[in-house]
Amino acid sequence: MNHHKQGLVIVYTGNGKGKTTAAVGLAVRAAGYKRKVLFLQFIKEWFTGEKETLKLLEPYVTFIQMGQGFVGIWGDRKDRIEHQNAAEEAFAFLKDKVKSNEYEVIVMDEINIAISEGLIKIDDVLEMISNKPAELDLVFTGRGASQKLIDVADLVTEMTEIKHPFQKGILAKRSIDY
Repeated sequence: MNHHKQGLVIVYTGNGKGKTTAAVGLAVRAAGYKRKVLFLQFIKEWFTGEKETLKLLEPYVTFIQMGQGFVGIWGDRKDRIEHQNAAEEAFAFLKDKVKSNEYEVIVMDEINIAISEGLIKIDDVLEMISNKPAELDLVFTGRGASQKLIDVADLVTEMTEIKHPFQKGILAKRSIDY
């Protein structure tokens, strides 16, 4: 196999900021080479900066939000079954897209949280990875990546928080954090 074409499994994890931003950067770079990218957002439901930018990259980048907001945090008032149903629906959609050969890169933003919260089974994810088209790049983001995912990945980057403005009482900043 041509190693330039070999699809990679990439994981951005850790408690520091920058996981989604790194995935957006990768999507922007891929679009620059006219590669078809699917950017699926599993959990976050409210960021706008990246979403608006990715929309400008159509038809190379397709952005879809599938989650039901943050699970169990940030004033989550939804029933767990709503999150479970949304995650199952998103994962079924994802598996279809992985098999479709429609995309060259698929980013699954915050899927690690859906996995660690038990909304998506890691064994189903590993099966999807082992059945993916050889040239498809898969990108997984979110804190708390499963060790099983880390073990099968080709590239794993852990974002480590050294310092954060929140520690000084500075809240999330428009255009920097979202």
